[in-house]
Amino acid sequence: MNEPQNWWIQLQAIFKKFGRNLSRFFQKTFRRLRSFLRQQKKDSRNPHDWQFKFNVTMSTIRSLILYAIALLFVLGGLGLGMGLGYFSGLLSHEEVPTYASMARQISDVKQSSELYFADNVKLGDVKSDLIRTTVSSDQISPYLKSAIVATEDSDFYEHDGVVPKSLIRAVLADVTGLGTQTGGSTLTQQLVKMQLLSSETTWKRKAIEIMLALRVNKYFSKDQILESYLNTATFGRNHAGQNIAGVQAAARGIFGVDASKLTLPQAAFIAGLPQSPSIYTPFTQTGELKKDTSLGIKRERVVLFRMLRNGDITDQEYEAAKKVDLTKQFLQQGTATQQNVKYGYVYNLLLGQARTILIKQLIKADGRDVEKVKKDDELYATYYTSADTLLRQKGYRIDSTINKTLYDDLQDATSEASANFGQSYTESAYDTNLQKTVTITEPVQVGSILLDNTSGKVLAFVGGRDYDESQVNHAFDTLRSPGSTMKPIMVYGPAIENNVINTESQIADFPQDFNGYKPSDFGQTSLNKFISASYALEHSYNLPAVNLYNYLLNKTSVDPSAYMKKMGITLTAKESSELGIALGGTSEGISVEQNASAFSTFANNGNNTKPYVVSKITAPNGTVIYQHKETKTSVFSDNTAYIMQNMLHNVVSEGTASTLNWRLNFSTDNVWGKTGTTNDDKDIWFVGSTPGITLASWMGYDNFYGNQHSLSSNASSINLSYWSQMANAVYSRQPNLLKLNSAMSRPSGVKTHSVLASTGTADGKVTVGSSTYNLKGNMVTALFNDSEPKAATEKFGIGGTDKNYELFWDNFAGKSNNYGVRVNMDAKGNVLDASGNIVKDDDDDTDTTTNSDATTDSNATTTTENTN
Repeated sequence: MNEPQNWWIQLQAIFKKFGRNLSRFFQKTFRRLRSFLRQQKKDSRNPHDWQFKFNVTMSTIRSLILYAIALLFVLGGLGLGMGLGYFSGLLSHEEVPTYASMARQISDVKQSSELYFADNVKLGDVKSDLIRTTVSSDQISPYLKSAIVATEDSDFYEHDGVVPKSLIRAVLADVTGLGTQTGGSTLTQQLVKMQLLSSETTWKRKAIEIMLALRVNKYFSKDQILESYLNTATFGRNHAGQNIAGVQAAARGIFGVDASKLTLPQAAFIAGLPQSPSIYTPFTQTGELKKDTSLGIKRERVVLFRMLRNGDITDQEYEAAKKVDLTKQFLQQGTATQQNVKYGYVYNLLLGQARTILIKQLIKADGRDVEKVKKDDELYATYYTSADTLLRQKGYRIDSTINKTLYDDLQDATSEASANFGQSYTESAYDTNLQKTVTITEPVQVGSILLDNTSGKVLAFVGGRDYDESQVNHAFDTLRSPGSTMKPIMVYGPAIENNVINTESQIADFPQDFNGYKPSDFGQTSLNKFISASYALEHSYNLPAVNLYNYLLNKTSVDPSAYMKKMGITLTAKESSELGIALGGTSEGISVEQNASAFSTFANNGNNTKPYVVSKITAPNGTVIYQHKETKTSVFSDNTAYIMQNMLHNVVSEGTASTLNWRLNFSTDNVWGKTGTTNDDKDIWFVGSTPGITLASWMGYDNFYGNQHSLSSNASSINLSYWSQMANAVYSRQPNLLKLNSAMSRPSGVKTHSVLASTGTADGKVTVGSSTYNLKGNMVTALFNDSEPKAATEKFGIGGTDKNYELFWDNFAGKSNNYGVRVNMDAKGNVLDASGNIVKDDDDDTDTTTNSDATTDSNATTTTENTN
């Protein structure tokens, strides 16, 4: 229908004018009444006559009554005018639905929402236990039509879609909290609520409901409206325990007959269900017949009486129907048909995230604070159920960012690589939920994320090896220790950003006791020397990372956890205060999604774009109710991003991920990344980026039953091979995604300076004790974040004890000592001699930290690799 879009504005003006005119009418009537009473008083003849007194008394009483009536009329007129004005104001910004739109929606009996991959590729429908079969009006028993009308809306064929007295009753029910589920609503309104509106319960929604009911009644016949209602209304559960909607599903699921074959008692029973389906349904959630079905039978008798009162059946039919024992006609328990889920990991992810979005919208629509509601488990559960019901029983459309082709490619790569993942363990374990011992199989699990750096789109992911075996989504839902992948984002990035280091700054790699915390490098060793920041990150040495993090916490005002929070990873104060966090020693861990997103910050010029999967949600009426909006946070400067790309490229070109050079089918000139391995090879990571995408891969055992299975010693190499297979698949399919020819331009703030390879400082003279050293020669190029090299000093590095510096300068002076000779350590961090005995503190070249503010981290459990 082509009506002007501003018709609500016109309607509002009409309502307001009507209110004003009504008010003026009652005011004029009031004035005329007052004038009349005054004239009556003047016409009285004898003030001493008893008739005069009687007349005055009666006149006064009559005046009071008339004044009261007039006042009520005036107030009523004003109230009506205000109410109509408020009603029209609520609707003034609502779009007028077209005939085609309404026709589509009231006849749309899709029982669930639709899920889509990117590019309009359908994934499937949301699973629902709501069973529905659509039938035409002539396939529905006349008994059932009459029963529904007599019970739910006896004036259905007379009204225009809305009954004023019923509306008043509904308002009173809302205000007082009393009333039935369908009280105050005509069948037309109920159809509108089911098919055209959301589940929010606001006055605005009620106003829209009234408007739509009037409009539906205008453009559709009563038979069309009734047919649509009977095909969409819910009727409890069937004999398999499934929720049913539509009279055909109700007839087949309760009595085993078609809707056209229903007897009068059967039709009356079904017609009584919509008022409270869960109470009147004869079946339980499992499909068993309830022990007590008396409430449903009583409701059937009410329906029969209303049919009699409405003239739909005779007294004889009424009495005969009451004598029928329906409990003997209910079906016996059946079995529900299982619904297969395609793309299980994607399905669960989209459904879960869409549900969360709708929950927030429902909470906000009710004027509540989302965070406060989350703290109230019972209230949040109510919104959860409402949102879940909308998705399972309404025709929403959820569009995602997941590229189906790329997703399939990653699954294929996983399947091809899985033979080399490692051993699967089959063993017995006690299941606390089942409360019995079960046989389980623990395979090596994987989780991966393919992320678009700029937009934050999750293009594809791997949730696990086999959805049928495990529905746990290891890409989004499991939290694991990130290992050394934490170093660039938690330690080196903030240090570069705040000019604490340049790429050649020297950091201590000596055995050291940090108030009881004694970390070591991979293989329980220490290099026993100072090494450059770039080399330390390139080969993933632990002691330099701990020393640098300790320096940030105690010698600067830098808060590394603040940078982590900007990248979407929130750490507790305890976590961020412990030195082990530099090596990934979190208390709970982080997800693959979080790790990939944080790492993508370097590829995005130092900006973090929040990752997302759901791009759009469309309501059944075609209105887009959710559209993802890009959320970008500035974390590091472009100077830092460029320098970190440079340092992390060394990991690929010469460091712990150098095997990628021959494993990848494309040039690694613009590839950078970081490996990560935790204690006892429990978790293996590689997070790698190109200018276009970031691909993160995790590998490990779930160990859900308290087992402590670890990966093989070559798991890091296996994971790099697996990562390469996925990256090659993406490159083969969509090479432009990687943007390999779009290297970041060097920012003007990135300065290049020559520094001493031995100290990472400018050359010059340094006095150490009574000796003066002229530092020069053996210069290397370093990248600086808009700063200059520091002057050479005795204590030139980050970390290190007095004995460490003494060892360095003696070696620099030509003295033969063990500077740079690898030191072996035990699991507790104690230095060992050649025979494997613990070296006492006063006999070795180590010392406890002289920094009284050093942070204790004796409980840290995470170490990382520094070799292939």
